[in-house]
Amino acid sequence: MSRFKRTTRGASRYDAVIATLVGFCALCVSGYTAYMQRQQVRAAVWPILYFDSSNAPDIHFTLANKGVGPAIIRHVILKVDDKPVRNWGEALEILLGPGRHHASESDMSGRVLAAGESMGVLAPFDSAGKPLTFDESNPEWVKMNKDRERITVEICYCSTLGECWTLRAGGSGRSSTIA
Repeated sequence: MSRFKRTTRGASRYDAVIATLVGFCALCVSGYTAYMQRQQVRAAVWPILYFDSSNAPDIHFTLANKGVGPAIIRHVILKVDDKPVRNWGEALEILLGPGRHHASESDMSGRVLAAGESMGVLAPFDSAGKPLTFDESNPEWVKMNKDRERITVEICYCSTLGECWTLRAGGSGRSSTIA
């Protein structure tokens, strides 16, 4: 009879070790599943900002969200020749010289850009108040077309999960995004 109790007691210990191991494996699988779900949510709300300038059909600067989630723009630094400027008016004065310059401009700071949304951030006008359309005989168009590469931006933006990146773009170089 005592031999039977020892076998039962040994089997009970074995069962307890197996149950503990199974429980630990279930905990690991649960943690990994939660991690994977978090990664999927991150991928589902990932914004990717893109800043660009164009000269066709007119000179303009745009900001677009090419990601799949909204971009919350926290802070923007506008630069001309890698030196920060206060606003687009100051940038135009540096590029085109002193005087009054006409343009349609939009503030980027504090904006939320939905996935797939783009916005025109600057469209300079000529002295008659018309967009600077492609015209190589217009000295304002020629100067602005050449000097638009001197404009760069640094934009800090975040996803809805609070993950933030900094976009450095514009000029003649490539864009870069830093997490």
